[in-house]
Amino acid sequence: MDEVFRALADPTRRRLLDSLNARNGQTLRELCAGLDMARQSVSKHLAILEQATLVTAVWQGREKIHYLNAVPINEIAQRWINRYDQARVEALADLKQALEGTPLDASGNPAFVYTTYIRTTPERLWQALTEPAFTRRYWAGHTFESDWRPGSTIVVTTGDGRIADDPDQVVLESDPFRRLAYTWHNKTTCDGGTPEPRSKVAFHLEDIGGLVKLTVIHDGFMPGSKVLESISRGWPRVLADLKTLLEVGDPAPLTMDSGDGDAP
Repeated sequence: MDEVFRALADPTRRRLLDSLNARNGQTLRELCAGLDMARQSVSKHLAILEQATLVTAVWQGREKIHYLNAVPINEIAQRWINRYDQARVEALADLKQALEGTPLDASGNPAFVYTTYIRTTPERLWQALTEPAFTRRYWAGHTFESDWRPGSTIVVTTGDGRIADDPDQVVLESDPFRRLAYTWHNKTTCDGGTPEPRSKVAFHLEDIGGLVKLTVIHDGFMPGSKVLESISRGWPRVLADLKTLLEVGDPAPLTMDSGDGDAP
């Protein structure tokens, strides 16, 4: 946590985080455009933010895309704000969110980004993401079955045994032990019952020696998305239980009536 406080102490780094909060998923060139500073200096600031896990970066082709990772800031809030008047702080945060809107991705759409570090291997983590025997242990009994080749369908079996056979839920990218992406169901609707566009979730695995850096990017949402609201509550719990399973053993049972919304 000391690294997080040190990273936040610099006003330039706070401006970079504000820029990513306003529009998530930017290249170094895009971030430099908003600062009167040499590219090399901005790169050094981003490296400090990455080291503090406040920013996570993913290579897409030849470009490095930077995303805000709010997990460390949320941990600070959990640890410190609870000692003070949390109800007032949350009310102000809700007002700020209502006024400023949801952070956007590079395409101008809402997105969810989460980075965690798991003491495992890329092979073992890939197995946990793709094998039904693993997913049912940390994902409220849900299983995901596919041959995990691009274009293949994914059959989801829910915790109560219902089979969600959706022909449009398909694998988009599959680079074993490095990257996996697939479409997400759109059964949740917005106001008026209009179905939402189908979203996409991508898992980026990076071996950093004894640990695997796992970045989850879930995007493709429309403004006011109920699916985004649901997965923003569900993903942190699912990923925490995945980490526990791989590092310790079976996590505590996750039930879908615990306020986590759709799976996630």
